[in-house]
Formats: sequence, C-alpha cells, structure tokens
Amino acid sequence: MVRSSLLTCLLFLLAAALAPASRLVLPTLTRSHLSCLDNPPDLTAVGNEAGEIVHDLGGLQAYVMGSRSSTHAIVLASDYYADQVADEGYLVVVPDLLHGDPYNDEAKIPFEEWIKTHSPVEATEKTKALIAALKEQGMSAVGVGGYCWGAKVAVELSKSSEIEVVVILHPSLVTVDDMKGFMACSEVQHPIEILGAELDGASPPPLLHQFEQALDQNKRIDNFVKIFPGVGHGFASRYDANDPFAVETAEEARKDMVTWFNKYLKKHQELSLHES
Repeated sequence: MVRSSLLTCLLFLLAAALAPASRLVLPTLTRSHLSCLDNPPDLTAVGNEAGEIVHDLGGLQAYVMGSRSSTHAIVLASDYYADQVADEGYLVVVPDLLHGDPYNDEAKIPFEEWIKTHSPVEATEKTKALIAALKEQGMSAVGVGGYCWGAKVAVELSKSSEIEVVVILHPSLVTVDDMKGFMACSEVQHPIEILGAELDGASPPPLLHQFEQALDQNKRIDNFVKIFPGVGHGFASRYDANDPFAVETAEEARKDMVTWFNKYLKKHQELSLHES
C-alpha cells in the first residue's frame, strides 16, 4: 500500500455531487455514514513508495508508478492497491483530485460547505485532461477505478469516449440514472464492474440491484455486480488490517478489480497488436 501524504487526498469520502454545487444532494452525516474515514493510513510511514510524484500531468499533480513502456494505463481515484495493479504491467496513475484538501474528522468547515468546492463532477473534467495527456504520451487504452467519492468520478468518465473499462467499489451517491441515462450520451458506455457491500448504507444492496437491472437493459456493454457479505462501506479501502476477515475480503475485491481490468484492457492490447 502506498504511504504518501499526497494520496491521503484520494481516500474515499462519503459523498458526491450529483450536479453543480447549487443542486447538491448530500447524505446525512452521522458517524454511521463515515466508515470511509475509519482506519486511516499511517502517514508517518515513508520509504516504501515505488513510484514518483509528477507535478503536472494534464494540469493535475499525480502519483505515478508501474511500467513506463506500457501502452495501457489505469487511473485510480484512490491510493489503495496501486502497487498491486502496477504489478500487472500497467502504468498506474493516482491524481490528486482534491488538491491537498481532503475531508476528515478534523475538518474545520461543515461537509456541506466543503463539498461545494470538491465536486466529483468537476473532478471528472480535470481527469479527462489527465487522460488526454496520458494518450499524448502513448497510452492507447485507459481503465478507471473509483472508491466511494472516486466512484462517482469513475462513473462519469464511463459516459465518455476517453476510457475503455471501469471498476467502482462501495460507491457513494452514484444513481440509477447514472447507469441508464436519459439519452445515449448520459449512460454508462463501457464495461463496468460494481463491487458493493451487504452492510453499506451509502449504496445498499437494493440500490446495487437497481444498478444491475438498469445496466442489463443496455445490451451493448458488459457488467458485473458483486455484493460482499458481512462488510460495510469502505470495506475495500478502510478496513482493519488486524481483522483477518476484513483483510481477506479486501484482497478478494482487489483481485476482482484486477481481473476485470485484465479482461478488457489486455483484450484491447491483443486487438491493437492484431491490427498492427
């Protein structure tokens, strides 16, 4: 697991903007809703980073690791598992979408005020510029993984032509309309895997099943929805490292994510080699 203060900014906030700031729809912030702030990483640990900080990648600061010779990249709205994903041969990019200002238990302003300047919809547009920069550097295919707050960014990107595949884990404020859209340009357009939790109050199983039903109506894209039993929101990122069940579940989610990326990005690589 990468230990970097830059990456703290990408740690799974329990909210997302569904529209511009004036039309935000926010959850009620009780402690039961803040599980993605639990078990924070040890930011005093240094020296284990395998990558480097790039100060301007499409206008964003980002942590980059993995094969620089790869033509396939994965953008993670999270720092978790960046090293394991890079081990699969990808260039992995973790952009600082919160510009060094994450929301946490010590925040000095109410969450409702903080989110007005940290919209995942706006972050999506900034990430598109980063992806464009990656493609200028030779990347032919890009996948996106998003946890909690980052899941909204990933879903918004899945409605565009910039990427090839998406994985979201314990999403926050992703909606059924995101999945089906009101027209072709506002629905998910790429293979999407959704990894949820049985005890997740932000995206409970009935909502995840609605996602699945909406996606099943779109015959053009592949989808996979999995609900992990006995765990709650944040299970794939903010888990107790001393709890064997929690660790095992998070590892299973990581493997599922990597398998989904491999299925579509490596397929894209094979097609590119065949065409060349």
